[in-house]
Amino acid sequence: MAHAHIAHSSRVGAQADRGRLTFALALIVAFMGVEITAGVVAHSLALLSDAGHMLADAGALGFSLVALRLATRPAAGAMTFGFKRAEILSAQANGVTLLILAAFIAYEAIVRLVHPPAVRGTLMLIVAILGIFVNLAAARALTKANRESLNVEGSFQHIVTDLYAFIGTAVAAGLHPADRL
Repeated sequence: MAHAHIAHSSRVGAQADRGRLTFALALIVAFMGVEITAGVVAHSLALLSDAGHMLADAGALGFSLVALRLATRPAAGAMTFGFKRAEILSAQANGVTLLILAAFIAYEAIVRLVHPPAVRGTLMLIVAILGIFVNLAAARALTKANRESLNVEGSFQHIVTDLYAFIGTAVAAGLHPADRL
């Protein structure tokens, strides 16, 4: 009887975590579209790289959702560990994604150092401030999830890192000479 109660409690917790992860994913994906558009219009590598990082965040959240679903499956047959390995593979995929994204951003930064575009700092500042609020909302949702899960914690760390990136973008935009939207 106790085993059934623990299994039910685990499923209820996993369902709540899925809801929190889904909410955070929806916020991130919606704002990523806004940021890509603003980054192209403003000629801002900071916004485009933040959008790329938000893509990695969305991937982390998506992987977490899949892994969370797989991890709740019971162990059976040759899979004596169940599907818990899905969480580890998901975390590894997130790490590789970040490395690829960092390489692309480094390349684009070098190109922009050689041929700097005119950046629209005011638009960049507005989007960065909105990004701070979006990431705060997503982080708040994930603080209530089970952060003992490697994937939930990894997703939370992605969101917090992106929050810091938006703060840096806002500072950079604030230091940029005034311009027209």
